[in-house]
Amino acid sequence: QVQLVESGGGLVHAGGSLGLSCAASGSFIGIDVMGWYRQAPGKQRELVATITSGGITNYADSVKGRFTISRDSAKKTVYLQMNSLKPEDTAVYYCNAQLIRRLGRDLEVWGQGTLVTISS
Repeated sequence: QVQLVESGGGLVHAGGSLGLSCAASGSFIGIDVMGWYRQAPGKQRELVATITSGGITNYADSVKGRFTISRDSAKKTVYLQMNSLKPEDTAVYYCNAQLIRRLGRDLEVWGQGTLVTISS
């Protein structure tokens, strides 16, 4: 069994900072791309940021310059540091990972989601 466990969500005032983490566990031999997505009420789930195994990052235009994605290979963990938070950042944030298996196709898994609420 494989899973992604997220932590760090909560309530923060506008202009503040919050850090999210997501740790992968289970039967796999490596991790390709890891990333964060979010879904606000009444909207589609959207990409926030991704990072490849080689450290190449990609950010949504709405978070560039404010959010930073990083990963720790030894801990099998991806992080999202969110600064200068705005009310429009309020959403459920989901961790995503592409897990490499010894046999068979890569497995894409999702975390359970963690709620981030930014007050005005």
